[in-house]
Amino acid sequence: MSLTVVGTMAFDEIETPFGQSGKIIGGSATFIALAAANFVKPIHQISVIGGDFPKKELAALADRGVVLDGVEVKENEKSFYWKGKYHMDMNTRDSLVTELNVLADFNPVLPEAACKAEFLILGNLSPQVQSGVIAQMKTRPKLIVMDTMNFWMDVALDALLDTIKKVDVLLVNDGEARQLTGEFSLVKAAKKLLTMGPKYLIIKKGEHGALLFHENHVFFAPALPLEDVFDPTGAGDTFAGGFIGHLAKTRDISFENMKTAIIVGSVMASFCVEQFGTKRIREVNHEDISTRLEQFVDLVNFDIDLV
Repeated sequence: MSLTVVGTMAFDEIETPFGQSGKIIGGSATFIALAAANFVKPIHQISVIGGDFPKKELAALADRGVVLDGVEVKENEKSFYWKGKYHMDMNTRDSLVTELNVLADFNPVLPEAACKAEFLILGNLSPQVQSGVIAQMKTRPKLIVMDTMNFWMDVALDALLDTIKKVDVLLVNDGEARQLTGEFSLVKAAKKLLTMGPKYLIIKKGEHGALLFHENHVFFAPALPLEDVFDPTGAGDTFAGGFIGHLAKTRDISFENMKTAIIVGSVMASFCVEQFGTKRIREVNHEDISTRLEQFVDLVNFDIDLV
């Protein structure tokens, strides 16, 4: 039972209607690993950072069972940095500053153990990098999950479509699903996306939950209504970490178990948005997760008498 996570480890600076974060730790691989570590170990982290990335942050990941020998450190360069501002609805944001820095020429080389992991999740990176990682796996993982975004649809569509053919689960949001297929209906978009290669498709809808598609089956998981939402930046990656973490823990990749994994992912994302950056997800323990899972069950459970 092992998991390889590929993605960014970065600095974020976030402004929302409820405050400003200052410069904090972020990145897709960071959020995915922190969420997945609640369910599975070891996690083989594949990323790149500059010499400015705090050593204490690396130590905190290592303490959670994250193996860091696949994290390339470029001591004389700076880590990836993103600054953004969210609008009142928290579903739209403006990117104010994006500095690729070490990420500009990232070409990961996987350590031996990472190449043999049973589960692989590809965080949002260029499709060429994602495809290159798949090619390095010694044997095909039990499950390959891939996240992407509209930027790659704009600048690297052919490479993106080629990489999608190689994965089992594709993660996109509703806007990306529509852009990639040209379909407004998410059901029609899902049918098209499933012809592109993946066996399973997850369409994330932010505060409105997530949809899971497989063949002619569909499952909807709501998002838990929360009193406070401070920062949605890492929610999608935290969702992905909870999802793959549960699957790796159970080693069951059936559609039925993926339904549970979607709920687990939603639970982890619900923690993430309650504080800026990784702060809240770092504090979560198994009791917290169990309690919130029960809240999800109560949210969708009902009795009805048919007359």
